[in-house]
Amino acid sequence: CSLQAGLAVLLKAERLFHSSYHSQAVHIRPICRVSHWFAQLPCDGFTSCLSLVQDASCLALSWELRQTLTVVFDFFSSGQGKKDWSLFKMFSRTLTDACPLASQSKVYVDISPKNKEKELLEVSPPPTSVHEAIVQGERRTYAVYDLLSPSLFNTSRSLNVQLKWKRPQDSSEMPIPTLHAQRYVGGYGLQTGQICTLIYNTHPYRAFPVILLETVPWYLRLYVHTLTIITKGKENKPS
Repeated sequence: CSLQAGLAVLLKAERLFHSSYHSQAVHIRPICRVSHWFAQLPCDGFTSCLSLVQDASCLALSWELRQTLTVVFDFFSSGQGKKDWSLFKMFSRTLTDACPLASQSKVYVDISPKNKEKELLEVSPPPTSVHEAIVQGERRTYAVYDLLSPSLFNTSRSLNVQLKWKRPQDSSEMPIPTLHAQRYVGGYGLQTGQICTLIYNTHPYRAFPVILLETVPWYLRLYVHTLTIITKGKENKPS
């Protein structure tokens, strides 16, 4: 559908490239469609059990293509000092319909309460459903807008999801995510130039595997043999 319908309508270049962060990725992987199956009859002298075991050889492959776009809009630190946002505020566009070729077309909004007292967030219009999931050991609540739902565009011709706080928040109090990172470039030249990335885990007891993707500046040459990873003062070798 390109930019005519569906979620891709929001991909306005001048808005995306002026955001705080954006990343595009393409993931391609083979998936086995047809494989050998054979029967296995284990016997211990008293009983025998029939089981089907999948052979390692694959007769037919399919290729899965997954494209992702990650964008971060930081309205809070841009001088407005508010956490409220909307689709139109971020993308200068709203959603009008789903792409007819899409089997799924959904928008998820994280409405998890910051504390356990009561919910401080409200989203409009009302979502078509609410989804709960466990993310990094914490229960998260998501408002789901299904663009394929006939009732979504009945009341309005466009969908402009808005999130507002029910009461003013302390501007100096920002929630710290469980995993966050900082990066800076130090030194100068090819001899002393370096990239330092600090990764923080604020969870009280849980450890998480981390996949680090680095974008190396064009002016900095990277020597892999000089890579060092320090955790709590000790060297930590990556897997």
